[in-house]
Parts: sequence; C-alpha cells; structure tokens
Amino acid sequence: MLNSEKPIGVFDSGIGGLTVVKKLQASLPNERIIYFGDTARVPYGAKSNDTITEYAIQDADFLINKNVKMIIVACNTVSSVALNILQERYNVPVIGMIEPGTDLALSSTENKNIGVIGTYSTIRNKAYSKMLTAKNSDLNVFEKACPLFVPLAEEGWTDHKATYLIAREYLSEFREKNIDTLILGCTHYPILSNVIQEVVGEDVKLIDSGTAAAATIEKHPELEELLSKKIVSGNHEYYVSDLPVKFKTIAERFLGRTIENVEKIDPEQL
Repeated sequence: MLNSEKPIGVFDSGIGGLTVVKKLQASLPNERIIYFGDTARVPYGAKSNDTITEYAIQDADFLINKNVKMIIVACNTVSSVALNILQERYNVPVIGMIEPGTDLALSSTENKNIGVIGTYSTIRNKAYSKMLTAKNSDLNVFEKACPLFVPLAEEGWTDHKATYLIAREYLSEFREKNIDTLILGCTHYPILSNVIQEVVGEDVKLIDSGTAAAATIEKHPELEELLSKKIVSGNHEYYVSDLPVKFKTIAERFLGRTIENVEKIDPEQL
C-alpha cells in the first residue's frame, strides 16, 4: 500500500546521488529520505550492463525492504542501462535521471548544440543522445566520457589543481563545438560544477539532472498524492556499503548539515 508518509528511497553508486538529495531537501523539505550509496563497488560506469543491472536490483531491493514509497535512481549509469527493468520489477514509482535531464536541456538550448558528459557506460549506451534526438531531430549532440570525474568527486577534490588539469583535458574540445548547453550526465559531476563551468566557459548552461529530477517529482501530478502532508522537516537515513566515516565527512561538507549516523551494509547482504 502506498502511503504519503513513507520515505523516498534514493540510491547511487557512491556519493554522487547526494546532489539529488540536496535538491530534494530544498524543494521537498517535509520528506523523509533513505539514501543508499554503494561505495564498495563504485564506480558503476566502467562495468558491464549485466553487472550494472545486478547491482541496481540489489540496491533497489534494499530500499524496497525499507518500505519506501518511490525510488529515485540517482545514477545516470543505472538510468541508462536498467531503468525499464526496475520500473517493471517494483510496484512503486521508479524515477531515473535521463529524461528529466534531457527535457531541461531541450528547454535551455538556443543554438541546438548540446554537449553531454558522463561515465563510459552512459556514453557508450548513448542514453542522452538517443533521447535528445528522438525529441528534437535538429539537434547537434556531442558526447564525451569523463570517468576520472567520479573518483575526484568521491575524494572531495572540488578545487584541486589536478581536477582543473583533468577537466581541461576532457572538456577543451567542447569550446570548438559552439555548445550553449552541457548535460552533466552523472550525478557526481555537479560536485565539480565550478571547475567544469570555468573550463567550458560562463556562457554555457550546465544541466544538473538531479535538479531536473527533483522538479519532476515536485510537479508531476501522478506523484503529487505521494508527497508528505506533514509540515515538519523529514528525518533522513544514510547507508553505504563501505567507508561510512569518509562518506559522512564528505556528505556533511556537501549538504551543509550534520548527519547523525551513516550505517554500513555489507554488499553480501544486498
């Protein structure tokens, strides 16, 4: 039975999904959130589609066992590979990152030149380019895998010299493509948004799929009845499959609030 006072479940391969949690906390402050970060097996983006699907089902099963009312797949890699499988498997709404990010990019671009950066898997599966061109065949879409951004975000290197060097190596070619919009096709990437913005130029609009997904939940008429009717701030629970102290330190810095407890879940229990 769906109940508006049940929590929202969010999962990601690591800390990247906190970018989605941060948006949810701002736009839906009354909601309780249960977050699972699979920090023992991050990154997902370099793994096979079969392995990604296996991990995604385990992560979602964990949240379902926590009695959540909906699942947000705060991972572009999983969204590009296994979203349909998850949506068919569970009797709660399962929301991914690709379509909300695509729609926001389409509403933002003026010159129809859109860049997409993501993990190897997201780019290999052409998750964004297929959906973008299906919705507007006049677009020019330029994709680039940026796998090293995930470990940099996991380390909290948001203003490190190495991050700038790697960002320039990955992103300098976009300046030649005359893009006016860049989709951050991994929820880790907004953690590095200041670096990315500086490298691609201030005139390029960065699209955060987490922001778009949070807006989708807030405004979607079919999901509205699932939102909490309480007027007090929701309590949140955080679970990871490894390194809870490291996760807590980075999460508190990123979210700007104290996290009471982060519980470690053995991957073999998933």
